[in-house]
Amino acid sequence: MTDLRTVTVNGESRRTSSSDVAALVRELELDPQKVAVEHNGTIAPRSHLGETPLADGDVLEIVHFVGGGSGQQDDNWEVAGRTFRSRLIVGTGKYADFEQNAAAVEAAGADIVTVAVRRVNVSDPKAPMLTDFIDPKKVTYLPNTAGCFTADEAIRTLRLAREAGGWDLVKLEVLGEARTLYPDMRETLRATETLAKEGFYPMVYCVDDPIAAKQLEEAGAVAIMPLGAPIGSGLGIQNRVTIRLIVEGAKVPVLVDAGVGTASDAAVGMELGCDGILMNTAIAEAKDPIRMARAMKLAVQAGRDAYLSGRMATRKYADPSSPLAGLI
Repeated sequence: MTDLRTVTVNGESRRTSSSDVAALVRELELDPQKVAVEHNGTIAPRSHLGETPLADGDVLEIVHFVGGGSGQQDDNWEVAGRTFRSRLIVGTGKYADFEQNAAAVEAAGADIVTVAVRRVNVSDPKAPMLTDFIDPKKVTYLPNTAGCFTADEAIRTLRLAREAGGWDLVKLEVLGEARTLYPDMRETLRATETLAKEGFYPMVYCVDDPIAAKQLEEAGAVAIMPLGAPIGSGLGIQNRVTIRLIVEGAKVPVLVDAGVGTASDAAVGMELGCDGILMNTAIAEAKDPIRMARAMKLAVQAGRDAYLSGRMATRKYADPSSPLAGLI
């Protein structure tokens, strides 16, 4: 007569004729070399499973390695064939110092930071540099053309950036005037065409105009970056309709660039279907930049989840959550 034992395996009661743990593992059609076993609260070494006897009432946990996470695919995004995890891009200007800037980037969880190309201080070549605090091997540097007012200035700046660091994924902005910092779209389009022909991958700051966005895409822009409001204004997204139209018409990523002032602004941009948000002043000029960076990270994630979930329809009149029939 077979001697049966009652054991608990991974929380479930099981009757078995196995006399040792190795035999039980094989009975379960598992490979003893691919699992780990806890026997009555103690790890049973894999090499001794056959020497570990089973008794009535024993409790076992049997585990193996599986893909981590919740079973859902990571919600990454791509631009110019490169994949990024964070949808929040952070600037590197206006901070109290490089150390604060680095702390904000970490709190934001950003994979990309924009960097301006400026002359080296030859009078003090040993002065601290951004690369001393934010490692370009760990965080992608996105050279930009901040302060350029012609296509030629912007092209020259990015040629130097590529020579300095080998960067070909760049952020292009060509400003029309100093007061509004609105883009000059004629010069922006010309610069985009030239940079694309020279092997650059320009992510382009532009007006919130669906037609201009399409023209930039056709000229070689790898991402469209419409302003939400004037640079540094903190006014939030002023025209949700045109941003949504740009998103609907684009075949490349769309990121709101400029105008974000607080976390709700970032969430709105993501709820409109944008692939990401770029900001600098909203974090750097907050009274607590590190806390604001964390808030922006959460807002971008929340807005993205809201967009993917598909919001409820809007209605003209109230619609009760509970049925009115059957009231006492």
